[in-house]
Amino acid sequence: MVEIDMENPIPYHVQIKNLLRKEIIDGRYKEKIPSERELMNRFSVSRTTVREAITHLVNDGVLTKVHGKGTYISPKRPIEEWLNSLHSLTETVRKMGMKPGSVLLNSGVMTEPRYFADKIGEKEFFTIERLRTADGDPIAIERHYYSREIGHQLSKHDLETAAIYELIEKKLGIELHQAEQFISCKRISDMDAENLGIPKGINVLCVERLIKGADGKPIELYISFYKPDMYVFRIKTKRQKYSS
Repeated sequence: MVEIDMENPIPYHVQIKNLLRKEIIDGRYKEKIPSERELMNRFSVSRTTVREAITHLVNDGVLTKVHGKGTYISPKRPIEEWLNSLHSLTETVRKMGMKPGSVLLNSGVMTEPRYFADKIGEKEFFTIERLRTADGDPIAIERHYYSREIGHQLSKHDLETAAIYELIEKKLGIELHQAEQFISCKRISDMDAENLGIPKGINVLCVERLIKGADGKPIELYISFYKPDMYVFRIKTKRQKYSS
């Protein structure tokens, strides 16, 4: 059983939050987590520290507190992605306390459509197409487009289980600096609808994102289609005050 590291500068409540999130994803708890007293004894910390960790998980939608009964793992709910930073679907699903998964549908070098090649800035491009899941349930079809060079390096890894952005940053040493993203509603193809388990011919959320490096050169064109009832985009805004 993993415990907190008393020598680690990361605050205890953050360590406990991360440990509980991992244990929830791994399926250690089926309906509810241990009581505050049990967690206090396990980690040798105060009730305040335990409550702070749990509060963070409640705010993230991972846990639900039921008065007089305890703290329960939240039922299946839409994946919520905040648009104030760049993160992968794998990271977003993990943050929700769910287990991300992938099924590789296709990969290889292509020359068409030219729109993708023009966006990447190459005559030929490498594509990775995957069905994405959260706790085993289909949530999205993702298509990644790269230069042949990047695609060749990625193809050396297991694309069905790999977290692609982690590979790009940690294995390939490429910085994902900034992205321009468009969210729209588009008709999904019959094949994608079948893979997602939704009716054919309907419109779904579509995301197109172009990621560039610090030098401004394109690294990835990303296009995804999301199961309508399983994904929500969130953003916080602040009204700009104008002087008359």
